[in-house]
Amino acid sequence: MNIRSLLICSALVTSSFAADDEKDFKQLFNGKDLAGWHVRNPGATNHWKVVDGVLLNDLQQGEHGVDLITDQKYWNFTVRYEYSVPENSNSGFYLRGRHEIQILGDAKSGKPAKGGNGAIYNTIAPSVYAGKPAGEWQTVEATMIGNKVTVTLNGVKIHENVTVDKATGSELDTKVTEPGPFFLQGDHGRVSFRNIRVKELPKE
Repeated sequence: MNIRSLLICSALVTSSFAADDEKDFKQLFNGKDLAGWHVRNPGATNHWKVVDGVLLNDLQQGEHGVDLITDQKYWNFTVRYEYSVPENSNSGFYLRGRHEIQILGDAKSGKPAKGGNGAIYNTIAPSVYAGKPAGEWQTVEATMIGNKVTVTLNGVKIHENVTVDKATGSELDTKVTEPGPFFLQGDHGRVSFRNIRVKELPKE
């Protein structure tokens, strides 16, 4: 078998693994519009829009926006998403509407912190700092089973089976033993999301 054939076979195997890895995941954001989502406060100024397949919170400095919430609620799941955030901009991805995985443009600090990028906000700092520079796309996989959360940021596991038994702030409610939606924090700063998808897992 020549080198070209080996490369083709390798690509096919890689594609197969990637396809298997995405099995049973469902898109939460369709890349076209905000179907399946609603704003937290209908009376607030909404800066969320879809631009070239990207969900953008087009919030400028000094402006106040609104959070974006999935219509559906979830209990056990693995969620995957990508985000990009400018330097010093602040957002978050909430699990069950109560537990925030912090999004912060703080790559210049390069240090894990309870309020920093990748933290379970104000509760658990990431085990290592795995954030990328401002403006780059970052990838997250978060699995939540019961009150345990595991998070991988940019291919690095930063939380492993940590306990989250209370809401972390700005939560929708404090009913931590009930299913809840995902929500994207939209009242602090500019942020972009894409490829948001979820796989529901069996109840424990």
